[in-house]
Amino acid sequence: MSRKKWKRSLREKAGEIGGGEAVVRFKRTAWLLPPLLFAVHALAILLAGEQAWLVSLILLTLAPLLAGAACWWRARRSGYAEGWYALALAMLLWSGGMAGNLVAGAMLDSWSGVAGLSMLLFILYGVPVIFVAASPRADHWQVRLVDGLLAAALAYLFLKHTFAFATMADADPAGVVGLRLMFDIENLFVALFAFVRFRAATDAAKGAFFRSLAIYAFVYLATAAFINHFHSDTYYGLWPDLVIGMPFMLLAALALDEPQWNGVLRDPASGFVRVVRAGGPLMLPLTLLIVSATLVRGHPVLAIAGCAIAILGYGLRSILIQMRSLDDRDELERLSRIDGLTGLVNRRRFDEHLRHEWARARRGGEGLALLMIDVDHFKLLNDSLGHPVGDQRLRAAAEALAACATRASDIVARYGGEEFAAILPGASEAQAVELAEMMRASVDRLGLASPAPGGRVTVSVGVGHIGVVAEGDVAALVAAADAALYEAKQAGRNRWTVRSVR
Repeated sequence: MSRKKWKRSLREKAGEIGGGEAVVRFKRTAWLLPPLLFAVHALAILLAGEQAWLVSLILLTLAPLLAGAACWWRARRSGYAEGWYALALAMLLWSGGMAGNLVAGAMLDSWSGVAGLSMLLFILYGVPVIFVAASPRADHWQVRLVDGLLAAALAYLFLKHTFAFATMADADPAGVVGLRLMFDIENLFVALFAFVRFRAATDAAKGAFFRSLAIYAFVYLATAAFINHFHSDTYYGLWPDLVIGMPFMLLAALALDEPQWNGVLRDPASGFVRVVRAGGPLMLPLTLLIVSATLVRGHPVLAIAGCAIAILGYGLRSILIQMRSLDDRDELERLSRIDGLTGLVNRRRFDEHLRHEWARARRGGEGLALLMIDVDHFKLLNDSLGHPVGDQRLRAAAEALAACATRASDIVARYGGEEFAAILPGASEAQAVELAEMMRASVDRLGLASPAPGGRVTVSVGVGHIGVVAEGDVAALVAAADAALYEAKQAGRNRWTVRSVR
């Protein structure tokens, strides 16, 4: 037995002996993680003595890694994998920041660059999440590329801002305030963006992700504010550390629990959803503008550059979306006039052309010909061979008919069902009859198998013609072509007949 089959066999056996119940127990166990790790962390601080700071840093490095692993696991099972992967990356960045603090404290205490790098990673952790919240996956890749460039610019401003102040321990009071403000802005934006996307959810998988993200983000916002504003001077190894790990354990439990979506999904056409979809692209530029504003005093040139990038990026994004919208509109307009099965002009467009050509012929005193073409015994073909084969035969016949109309002014359309029509502006009766025979013979030569008499697909053609359009209505020409088609079918099919309008 192959390894893959062996794994599948194990899964099937697990299902037979109550695998569903085991999954439920596993999900319930996931919610034991926060209190369990809280107790382990508290016990470690209590028993580690002088090494409590080291043990605490190790646990705080592992906590986001565990949350990231849970998000990665959820991404492999979720319908919105992109969001969970981004959150896993965010957890990895945060864990890297804490690992930097661990290295700085344990081995390289004299190297202040490590502490600055840690601070940068703590700030960068929010960039992937902001990108996911601000850049809908449904957008075109060019639009998402602009969003990626805005996110990269945001990350660069975070870098400059962070290394301008180095660390909270080394910075002057103004620098500490700047760093705290940076953290507060980012954490608040992540929480608000997640909450708004959650409230505007139209898809269960996205709704579940942004609900989990919003819960985590608001808890993390409160935790970070508590630590940064009240315990920023407190080193690791003390009781405030217990609070730091809780958001990550909560996130791990949310990711592992996989709760079924039981919320109310918004109607995609609702006003709130439309406002969120329209305003969502402002998230990244707005964040970039606010971060740039915090750099005005220390780095005015960089602040101006950040504002310019935010404005130009949003403008470019809007242009790309507008271009895409125009392309979509043109395509919809084209599809509204083209028959989806055969690719010919549809009935709506045919009627417009026929009225236009009738009016033009009347103004110029010219003639006009109309061909009504019907696939013989098509109902028998459909009933015997099935609709997929019938559709294939219609497409083949349509291609043959269109290939016969070589004049630029001629229009071949699908009139409805198995019936086609051709408008021949300025054509004489002889020219119309010649084209009718050409079309009949062209389809006959295809040799398409059919249960009809003769064993192949054929067409009958009714030719309606008026020598000079002087007065009257185009309905007279349509009636003449219809009558001619009826005569051709009554005469045995696979032929043409002609009627003139006097």
